[in-house]
Amino acid sequence: MTIHQTKEGNALTLALEGRLDTMTAPQLETTLKEALPGVEQLTFDLEKLEYISSAGLRVLLSAQKTMHKQGAMKVKNANEMILEIFEVTGFSDILTIE
Repeated sequence: MTIHQTKEGNALTLALEGRLDTMTAPQLETTLKEALPGVEQLTFDLEKLEYISSAGLRVLLSAQKTMHKQGAMKVKNANEMILEIFEVTGFSDILTIE
C-alpha cells in the first residue's frame, strides 16, 4: 500500500493506494501516529484503495476516535466495493463519507 500525505495548515489528507489489510494496517497506524498531532481536519481519500480488511477498518475507527477529540474526519472517493464493506460493517453510520 502507498500513502500519499498532503498537509495544508491544520488539515491533513491521506490518499491510500492498494490494499489496506493485516500486512499494511501497521504502516497506516505509524503514519497516523506521527502525522495527527495538531491536525483538526483529517481526510482519507480512498479513490485508489482496492480493498480494506477488518484490520484496516480498525485503523480507521482508531483515527475516528482520535479526531473526535481534536477535530473532524471524513472519507471520500471510496469505490462501490469499499462502500459496501462500510455498509455491511456499520461503518457507514460511524464515518462521515462523501
